Amino acid sequence: MTTTTEAEPQPRPATGRGDRVFQGLATAAGITILAALAAVFVFLAIEGVPGIGKPASSYRPLESFWPYVGRLLFGTVLAALVALVIAAPFALGIALFISHYAPRALAVPVAYVVDLLAAVPSVVFGLWGARVLGPHLVPVHAWLDEHAGWLPFFAGPGSVTGKTVLTAGTVLAIMILPIITAICREVFVQAPRLDEEAALALGATRWEMVRLSVFPYARSGIVSAVMLGLGRALGETMAVAMVLSASPVYTLNLISSTNPATIASNIASSFQEATPDKLAVLIATGLVLFVFTFAVNFAARAVVARSEQRLRR
Repeated sequence: MTTTTEAEPQPRPATGRGDRVFQGLATAAGITILAALAAVFVFLAIEGVPGIGKPASSYRPLESFWPYVGRLLFGTVLAALVALVIAAPFALGIALFISHYAPRALAVPVAYVVDLLAAVPSVVFGLWGARVLGPHLVPVHAWLDEHAGWLPFFAGPGSVTGKTVLTAGTVLAIMILPIITAICREVFVQAPRLDEEAALALGATRWEMVRLSVFPYARSGIVSAVMLGLGRALGETMAVAMVLSASPVYTLNLISSTNPATIASNIASSFQEATPDKLAVLIATGLVLFVFTFAVNFAARAVVARSEQRLRR
């Protein structure tokens, strides 16, 4: 007759006063952030929900809230997607250059300069985009209209001021570049070294090693970086407001003078002169942007969590 004995529970390691203080501070910080987000949502809900049913004059040139916010949300997503299309390839290339190609003496300064872009105020990017980048992109708009006008994105006529969705997307791309680059760089660095060395030992070139060993491992991290960059682009205000000459319309044309407005830029440009009814409408559009951005960031965090679980295995 055999008997089984249950394993005795292992004693938990003793924690000092400093560990308990740090744990308390970290917990308090997390609760504070959640409380702040909840307070913002409650404020937007209380002040913004009445804006959904205001008189038709509050939604001019439209007559109700949902068509009004639908056009603004369309412009917000369009500008953010243009920024991602421009920024994502550059961010991946820079991150790969820093992590696998550049010597350390060059990789560290390049990474430092890219990270510094995140510290530049958005109003500076907006001023540069409106005064410098926009006029310099006018010939590009004309070239796209002439050679790619058969596409709905470049149907023209090209803007003579440079204030287009393409210009705004380019400015946003520069602003989200540090976020995507930093996350991709960290994911690339954590790729299994043994897999990389095994690929090189079997005769693979550097690019083949990256394509077969690094990219498959970093796929979820790349997706999460792009989605976090999208969340950053969706909420940008001043840069888009300064660069984009916008109106509430549906259009896919990226180079014309008729551009869809974004929610954030519409709030920034209309807030100061808004009547009480119009102010409620603007807050309601802010509530829609908050919910939409929260959904995008929540999906991004889910992808990041799945990537972190994979890294622990």
